[in-house]
Amino acid sequence: MNIVIDAFGGDNAPLEVIKGAIDARNDFGVDITLVGDEQKIKKCAKDNSLDISGLKIRHADTVIDVCEEPTEVIKGKKDCSMAVGMKMLADGEGDAFLSAGSTGALVVGATMIVKRIKGIKRPALATILPTAGDPTMLLDSGANAECRPEMLVQFAIMGSAYMNKIIGVSTPKVALANIGAEESKGRELEVQTYQQLIKAPVNFIGNIEARQVPLGDADVVVADGFTGNIMLKLYEGMGKFFSGELKGMLKKNKLAAIMLLPSVKAFKKKVDYSEYGGAPLLGTLKPVIKAHGSSDAKAFYNAVRQAKQFTETGVIDEITSALAELKAKEKKGEE
Repeated sequence: MNIVIDAFGGDNAPLEVIKGAIDARNDFGVDITLVGDEQKIKKCAKDNSLDISGLKIRHADTVIDVCEEPTEVIKGKKDCSMAVGMKMLADGEGDAFLSAGSTGALVVGATMIVKRIKGIKRPALATILPTAGDPTMLLDSGANAECRPEMLVQFAIMGSAYMNKIIGVSTPKVALANIGAEESKGRELEVQTYQQLIKAPVNFIGNIEARQVPLGDADVVVADGFTGNIMLKLYEGMGKFFSGELKGMLKKNKLAAIMLLPSVKAFKKKVDYSEYGGAPLLGTLKPVIKAHGSSDAKAFYNAVRQAKQFTETGVIDEITSALAELKAKEKKGEE
């Protein structure tokens, strides 16, 4: 198995990418290809005394910046590290692709270069959120600001398949993000989506309000990308707020800090995004993972683990089968 990584995506590239890739290759037994300026990769490794002899390198001349138009990945910057990496994936030179670069460019490139699963309207970013119970998947968390009901239904199918195959939830509970529990709540988008989800091949439990998400009331939470991204950013902000407040309180009482240290470490691990690796872009023909822009070596390491699991567990086949089942139900309903 060959995992292709954009070596120049993210705030800490290429150093943290290289470090994470070395550890992942050693621990997971996968081949890893770093894509980017070969001289810069080798120089970075040499300057930091890192042995990259076990890694492959595919040269790419440029990098697409987060400030650039996402479509540049298929237009003016076809030779950037992200585009070259996705082309490798599409051509069968890799089994999964990972990048911490521009989200917009990744979505455009994955859609146009890697291509979508047949029948999928739009791929969706699926983010794992820590909760009081087991982790919850939120999708779409930012790839599609504008959505139609049938797209949200597909998000539900994809998220359910991922949580079943990767996280191990036997029958994932799927909920629709809304402003109230009643099926009549929300905009026309939510009202129509609710009615379609009732008939979809997923374990739909109804609407969910944002305050219920951290409690773990659902395994999969479906939303349009605009709503989902706001939920995600608030989630991240509150996590930093609580972490800061807790740190401040413990600094004032060293005895309490010593006594609570094991629990604090366990809590910190639970809410640490780097433990989950990245957000899979569900709906593409081959596994694509979006790592956080500020990912460190640990995050890249776990993202490789995630990419390996994604490839091995047949999530894409499961999504394809569920879509076929939905299409058959729709066809039967029309007769």
